[in-house]
Amino acid sequence: MTLRAFMHRIAVLAIFATLLSGCDKGNPLTAVKAVAVGVPSLAPFFEENSGLGKDATTVRSQPVQGSLQQGDTPGLYGGSKQPTICDVTKLERFLTDPRNHKKAQAWADVLHIGTAGIPEYLHRLTPVLLRHDTLVKNHDYKRERAVPYNSLLQAGIAILVDEQGLPAVKCSCGNPLRPFEGDTGRISVQFEDGNKKWAGFERESVVAVKPAPRKLERIALVDVREPARGINRPVGTTGEKDTTFDAKKRRTVPDLAGTTFARASQRLIDTGLAAGYAGQGTPSDSARVTATDPPAGTELPFGRYVMLSVAGSGTGTSGGATRPTTTPPPPSSGPKSPPTSTPPPSRSSGSPGSPGSSGSSGPSKSSGPSGGKSGESSSKPPSSSSGGPGTPSSGPSTSAAPSSPSPDRSSSPPPPPPPPPPTTSAPPEVTGAPPTSAPVTSAPASSAPPSGEPVGGGPSGTVTA
Repeated sequence: MTLRAFMHRIAVLAIFATLLSGCDKGNPLTAVKAVAVGVPSLAPFFEENSGLGKDATTVRSQPVQGSLQQGDTPGLYGGSKQPTICDVTKLERFLTDPRNHKKAQAWADVLHIGTAGIPEYLHRLTPVLLRHDTLVKNHDYKRERAVPYNSLLQAGIAILVDEQGLPAVKCSCGNPLRPFEGDTGRISVQFEDGNKKWAGFERESVVAVKPAPRKLERIALVDVREPARGINRPVGTTGEKDTTFDAKKRRTVPDLAGTTFARASQRLIDTGLAAGYAGQGTPSDSARVTATDPPAGTELPFGRYVMLSVAGSGTGTSGGATRPTTTPPPPSSGPKSPPTSTPPPSRSSGSPGSPGSSGSSGPSKSSGPSGGKSGESSSKPPSSSSGGPGTPSSGPSTSAAPSSPSPDRSSSPPPPPPPPPPTTSAPPEVTGAPPTSAPVTSAPASSAPPSGEPVGGGPSGTVTA
């Protein structure tokens, strides 16, 4: 290869790399600092060797079905028979000590409270152990200020959660936490400052937490050492009032077809089960559930995921970023048929493809039984030209056919009777044909989906970031 050819190849590769890098400029990766169990923070609010909190070193991140989980999701957090994982009283004494006023002010500012409200706020928090690698907005204390940064907390880390199940404080160092605001599907995890990649880490299995829609009275935990043991911990207590339950006891999957995604999720949570969905982005709260996997009536242990399939083209959020729904596109406008020259009748009679009208099973990315198209198996979409039941959907309109006697009327007068058959009997003139004899070439108005059907405007939930 000559030098010139070599340089040409290098230039082509450089241009290609530049084009590829430009594809993601509108949605860049979010840098996230990994925080491993037992690794001290370089700039903590509270000295970690003072016994403020204690992580669990034997917890492995559990598999999830959806990257954005609600704060009251059953089994989202864990506990143990030794609940003193976070010394809330010691943290309160530290933050209310006048010598630590500047730290207390920075700490309170992060949580949008005043320093005078710190004791009351702390008394409403509850210590738990993470059961999933969890994305949060963490805060260091530098130059008398709280410095935010995105971090991924390893499963097993002890935290305090608020009344809606949101991570609020990292126990070992007292650092305040806020919800992760990035796109959970587009993160770049950085392992540095002693935080080495831990066993079981999977970037696709991390979660972010969104607040429960209501204040909680208790949080249902799973014992991280004995998964068959469930723990009911009243909010604002540190374990002294815990009660236990059998996590192996079966819960029945309710019939959720036709309900909204938000309502279905809450019913599952109230039952002791978790709402699952495929992909990174959550469906919109108003999306209608078409099927569950496993189906209604199935019995599952506490905290197991039930995959929800929904109909509609709404969008949801993934850690604060708008993303497509996790469901496939709605049914198309129907099979194509020859156009008509007359407008179709009104579609006000309804459409079998409307959201929530079908209980057919939709796809589940990980374990859906059908793997087919959601909302299409139980009913056929109406023809784009039928206009309603009983109306023929094929064949051109009779108004487009020419009349049989028209050639005699449009030709010249016939010759006298004696002569033989005329040799000049040319076909009728084109100008004599009816004006409507040419078929209509424009698309009919009925080619759009009926008003009762959702319009498929986005990709299916199988698209991942």
